[in-house]
Amino acid sequence: VLWLRQIKRYWRSKGRMAGMLGQPLLFLFALGLGLGPIFEKAGAGDYIQFLAPGVISMTILFSAMFSGIEVIWERQIGFLKETLVAPVKRTSIMLGRTLGGATIAIFQGIIIFLMSLIAGFRPDISSLPLAFLFMILIAILFTALGVAIASRFEDMQAFPIIINFLIMPIFFISGALFPLDDVPRFLKVIAQFNPLTYGVDGIRGALTGAHHFSLLFDFGIMLALTIIVTLIGSYLFNKVEA
Repeated sequence: VLWLRQIKRYWRSKGRMAGMLGQPLLFLFALGLGLGPIFEKAGAGDYIQFLAPGVISMTILFSAMFSGIEVIWERQIGFLKETLVAPVKRTSIMLGRTLGGATIAIFQGIIIFLMSLIAGFRPDISSLPLAFLFMILIAILFTALGVAIASRFEDMQAFPIIINFLIMPIFFISGALFPLDDVPRFLKVIAQFNPLTYGVDGIRGALTGAHHFSLLFDFGIMLALTIIVTLIGSYLFNKVEA
């Protein structure tokens, strides 16, 4: 029910749908088309082919993490309290919210994928199911993280600040915008502790065949982190006071 509620609210909010696509499209077209000729002159290939999987991952990341703000908003209007006192396990409530936010994030990612085709991205269509699987893992992982963080906040002004503080390093040090092969060692080490690194690498490997780690390793790391973060999120959500 909570999943369906979030989907309906998203579908009815056309402004929200359009607003969440603005930044990814800017990255895709401005960076992709702007830096593309520079990459080609440097012999690094087509930048759109490299960038598109990163922008798809970015779209899912931003949408998933910010979905947690609904928890704080519903706490302020009293809806969360009504939900928590219902004869339903809090774990089920948390999972419903997580799956709802993750579904919206995946939908946003699919839209950006289709837009990337217009920008010149040419993926391996046969590996789309594998790429979609990585998209699902990214969405669930970071939605669960966003809900977990939101469960500890009551201030709607503080939550976006904290989320931005987390999102920007996660995005920029994930290999979404630049390859990790030739970066300084300290950045490479930091990137290895970044969950999004393996999601970006998995999507890029599935769609283009270019990857930094093995796809099996990417999948294993993402699956393990998704399970761990979801369990932690469920634990924290169970501690929320009604």
